[in-house]
Amino acid sequence: MSSAWLRANAVSWSLPRTPGTLAGALADMEFVQADPIRSPARAQDLILRQRVRGYRAGDLDRRYRELGIDEDFVYAYGYTVPWLRPLLHPRRHPRAANGAYPHDPHSAQVLAFVRDRGVVHPRELQEYFGHRGVVNAWGGTSSATTVILEDLHRYGFLRVADRVSGIRRYEAAPAAVEPVWEPAARRRALALRIARTLAPAAESTLTATVNRAVRPIGDATGSATVRELLATGDLDARTVDGVRYLWPADLVPTGRPAPARVRFLAPFDPLVWDRKRFGAIWGWDYRFEAYTPVAKRVRGYYAMPMLWRDRVIGWATCAGADSEVDVGFVDGAPGSKAFATALDAEISRLRDFLGSVDRKKGRAAC
Repeated sequence: MSSAWLRANAVSWSLPRTPGTLAGALADMEFVQADPIRSPARAQDLILRQRVRGYRAGDLDRRYRELGIDEDFVYAYGYTVPWLRPLLHPRRHPRAANGAYPHDPHSAQVLAFVRDRGVVHPRELQEYFGHRGVVNAWGGTSSATTVILEDLHRYGFLRVADRVSGIRRYEAAPAAVEPVWEPAARRRALALRIARTLAPAAESTLTATVNRAVRPIGDATGSATVRELLATGDLDARTVDGVRYLWPADLVPTGRPAPARVRFLAPFDPLVWDRKRFGAIWGWDYRFEAYTPVAKRVRGYYAMPMLWRDRVIGWATCAGADSEVDVGFVDGAPGSKAFATALDAEISRLRDFLGSVDRKKGRAAC
C-alpha cells in the first residue's frame, strides 16, 4: 500500500463521481461541519456544493425544515440527520456526579418558556427576561439567555427549529426514542460514523477525534473505542510510511482513476480535515489562516485547497460575490489543456453556486 492508494481512496470515499440530490448527500454523509465565515460562503455550503447537483449557497438553511435535519455537535458543530440523535444524546454533564444536567432556576424558566411558546428567537427571551451580558465560551460577551439556550441545546433539551437571518431559533427537542442505546453501542456506532467521514484517517487523528465525540457518553475513551473496533474487525488498518491509517472495513477500495476535475474544497471538507494525512499524501502543509495575523498569512484569509484529479496541487481564494477568484500552486500550474479547461469549469460552478451578478457587465461573477 502506498500514498497513491491513500490519495485515490480518500477522494473516492469522500467525493461522489456524480453529484446527487441534497437529501441523498445528507443521508450518505449524516454530518456536515458548519462554520459561519463567508469567504466566499459558509463551510457547510462549500462542502455540499461538491456533492449536490446544482447546489446554491444557502440551500441547506432554506430547506432545513423540509429536510428534517438537526444542528448538533458530533466531533465539531454542524448539521446532522435525525437518526444520529440517539447516538449523541443524552450527554453527561461534567459538573454533575451522576451526569444529569444541573438545572437551576434560570435554565428551568428558559426551558419552560420555550416549551410554552413553541419556536423561540433569542430576542424574545431577552425581551421577556431582560438583557444581561455574560462571558461566552469564546471570551466575548453574549446574552445570558442566549448562553442558556445554547447549553440546553447541547444537552438535548432543545433543538434548532430553523434560522432567521442566520440566528438560530429553538424549540423543544423530541422525546428520546425507546429503547435507549447502551453507552458501548453508542460509542462504537459514533466512532464508525466518524471513521467513515474521515476515511482513511491517521490513527492518532481518528482516536483524538473519536475521544471528543464519545467523552460525553462516558463508559470508555476514544482510544478504547478504536481498539474495540479493530479487535472486532469493524475497522481495517494499514501502515504507510510509518503512519497507521484506519477506515471502516466495509468500504470498498477503488480501482478507478479520479475524474479529470478541479474542485475548490472548504477548509473543513472531510477530504482535507485530517491535516496529518493531508501533509503525508499531498506533500505540503495546509493551514487555515483566517485567525492568523495578516502579515503572517501565506495563502490568504480563506484559502480553499484545490483538488485536481486526486492531488491537491494548490489553493483558491475568493472573498465572495462579485470578487475575483485567485489561484496559487505549490509546484506550479499543470500545463495541460485538460487542467485549464477543468479550472475554468470549476470557477464557473463557483459563480453559479454564489448566484451573484455583475450588474455593470450583466454576467455572473464571484
